[in-house]
Amino acid sequence: MDANDRKREIEQLERDVETLRRLVHQDARTEVELERLRREVAELRREFFEHLDAWQRTQLARHPQRPYTLDFARLLFDHFSELHGDRAFGDDPSIVAGMARFAGRPVLVVGHQKGRDTKQKLARNFGMPKPEGYRKALRTVQLAAKFGRPIFSFVDTPGAYPGVDAEERGQAEAIARNLREIMLLPVPILVTITGEGGSGGALAIAVGDRINMLENAIYSVISPEGCASILWRDAAQAPQAAAALRITANDMRQLGLVDEIVPEPEGGAHTNHEEAARILQRVLERQLAELVRLPAAELLEQRYRKFRKMGQAFRESYAVQARG
Repeated sequence: MDANDRKREIEQLERDVETLRRLVHQDARTEVELERLRREVAELRREFFEHLDAWQRTQLARHPQRPYTLDFARLLFDHFSELHGDRAFGDDPSIVAGMARFAGRPVLVVGHQKGRDTKQKLARNFGMPKPEGYRKALRTVQLAAKFGRPIFSFVDTPGAYPGVDAEERGQAEAIARNLREIMLLPVPILVTITGEGGSGGALAIAVGDRINMLENAIYSVISPEGCASILWRDAAQAPQAAAALRITANDMRQLGLVDEIVPEPEGGAHTNHEEAARILQRVLERQLAELVRLPAAELLEQRYRKFRKMGQAFRESYAVQARG
């Protein structure tokens, strides 16, 4: 039985328990028995979601009902006011940015934005930014730094848009410039990978002092399908590629690439946006309180050391694998 079959079986058990509750005569004995059944089904569901493999978490990370940047802007921040355009070519709706207030403090919010239905997906280019999107992100974060505003970045993209028009307008240069310039901003930067963290398209706005991952998010240099197509000439091998790529939040934490894994509501963030935002809010408030106390020079030094250390973690991890 595969994971989808197991999930459907648990959902059917939940429906059966609810049907039984409506049909049977309600007395103390039946109520106790029904409560026992509810607990057993809830335990099955909890165990199922605790032991998802990399490919199953990839499916959750891509769920069309997961909260996106504009959902977090609404649920976590007050007075969000969106900014548009890169002042060079145009506005890219696959990246949104705007000023807001968080816990009473003026901040900037920036992140990828996907769509839920076909019309929205096309309008947002499936969350795949073009160069003007990254230049808009850079323009807005530099504006925030100018006024001493902390930056909150939300990452959820399959990757940067690979089209000819994006390449013609300097896709690689835009991403590289973001990496360099954001690294030097003297304000706290808190990054949260909320869904897909795809390649340089994600990394371009994922430089920060604290990097968080939602429990079912993924972070990878290439999609599992792309990896499988290259290695095995068969995208159907994506589940095997997902395991080999080590793309889950636990993998990233072990490799030292993220600072904290943020739990999700049972069943995934898509089941309860409000609860997912409440859990994340507690993490972000704590981290921001730690960072705002640091002088700018110390903040920049810690950020520099943080990213220098990432390469060391990779080398040590793969050296252990090679010896094993």
